[in-house]
Amino acid sequence: MISIPWTARIALRALKVNKMRSALTMLGIIIGVGAVIAMLAVGTGASRQIAEQMATMGSNLLIILPGSQTSGGVRTGFGGQTTLTLGDAEAIQRECQAVQDVAPIHNGTAQVVYGNLNWSTGVMGTTGGMNDVRDWPVGAGRPITDEDVRSATKVALLGQTVVDNLFGGIDPLDQIVRIKKIPFKVVGVMAVKGQSVMGQDQDDAVFVPVTTAQKKLFGTSFPGMIRQIMVKAKSARDLDPAEKQVTELLRQRHHIGAKKDDDFSVRNLTQMMQAAEQQTQIMTLLLGAIASVSLLVGGIGIMNIMLVSVTERTREIGIRMAIGAKTWDIRLQFIMEAIILSLIGGTVGLIAGVTGSQILSVVAGWRTIVSPFSALLAFAFSGIVGIFFGFYPAYKASLLNPIDALRYE
Repeated sequence: MISIPWTARIALRALKVNKMRSALTMLGIIIGVGAVIAMLAVGTGASRQIAEQMATMGSNLLIILPGSQTSGGVRTGFGGQTTLTLGDAEAIQRECQAVQDVAPIHNGTAQVVYGNLNWSTGVMGTTGGMNDVRDWPVGAGRPITDEDVRSATKVALLGQTVVDNLFGGIDPLDQIVRIKKIPFKVVGVMAVKGQSVMGQDQDDAVFVPVTTAQKKLFGTSFPGMIRQIMVKAKSARDLDPAEKQVTELLRQRHHIGAKKDDDFSVRNLTQMMQAAEQQTQIMTLLLGAIASVSLLVGGIGIMNIMLVSVTERTREIGIRMAIGAKTWDIRLQFIMEAIILSLIGGTVGLIAGVTGSQILSVVAGWRTIVSPFSALLAFAFSGIVGIFFGFYPAYKASLLNPIDALRYE
């Protein structure tokens, strides 16, 4: 039996005889492997980017929104009815065992002025718990304190975008800005947070004590009213218990009967994050599956060329059989040729895929990540394609009658 290294040398020699045909045969594999790697890189990059943007919202989050209301047969969406209070937030913090921290929010939009510069931005009334709930530390200065909330002091923390548009190179700490013509002292600057999942600039915001927002900026329909409550569970395992505890507590505080609908909505952001990640994973698999079709097309091209090669080399096969080559030796030779075509095409395709993904990242601005697993998978698949589509031509060659093969012209 002929050794595999010797068979590989024979296969390489045979492929060199028709260099152009061999190159065109490998082109399908090159395109297929390159497309698989590039598409998986795009999908993986999108998945990673969404996960990172989701993480900027904070971890183990629940958001409580006011309920809807019906007026004249018309139902408003969540938030149409003002049902949440600062007391609700304090009760959740105090009584719900699965809750780590709470951030009540009373927000609106206002013009912020410093000197002769002004900037329209979102103003969020909240407490010091917001830093923990949103995993958003203060970059410089200090956070909002419990004393600020109790006294409704006129202090503000600025997001980096607001700082850039109002102060330029000036240190904003201890400066005075005007929000709705009311002076506020800047006591802190938030760390850079970046864009949200929806593409909004999270750094374009100003934070003030929630009581200050209620009494001096946006007012309330009734004392203590807030627009939403953000809750952070102690861990991912505590999310469901926290949601249940919060729901039971608010139903009790709002005097909601057993058969009545909630006048609030509790939304689990972690579940939303997981759903978004699953969608991007499905998209990645879909892109990879579509790209894999070109690999199959390349494999069919290899099989066609190998069948042509068997026909052209019928006399050679007869001579080899006449001098003692076994059936398996003939099969191995043609399978080896198919494998070599696939592996060389896979190597070039691997380089093309990595290069193509980098070009996509630069030209289209997409984030692409080439994982070692996807590269190995595409390369291994190209080898499997070579074996699979090379077997039939090899099998056909091995069944030739030596006498008939020698007589073939």
